[in-house]
Amino acid sequence: MSPDKTVDHGEKGMEIPYEQINIDTLRRMIQEFVSRDGADWADAGCMLEDKVEQVLQQLRSRKVKVVFDQTSQTANFVTCC
Repeated sequence: MSPDKTVDHGEKGMEIPYEQINIDTLRRMIQEFVSRDGADWADAGCMLEDKVEQVLQQLRSRKVKVVFDQTSQTANFVTCC
């Protein structure tokens, strides 16, 4: 785990390899992330689990990463450059 100077969205923190996060914890983190805006994915013809799988695939393909923001003491998913 190496500290990033500045991460997307102005966060200052550390990238956390998703492989080091317990899979149940990671899934709960993703569920919280994709439901933040209050969207009801079923209305759009998409299930919450579908969105979770999409984020997992983005993590696997290194399109997004998990960052722990030291200032807010929160974890977030951010796009990779």
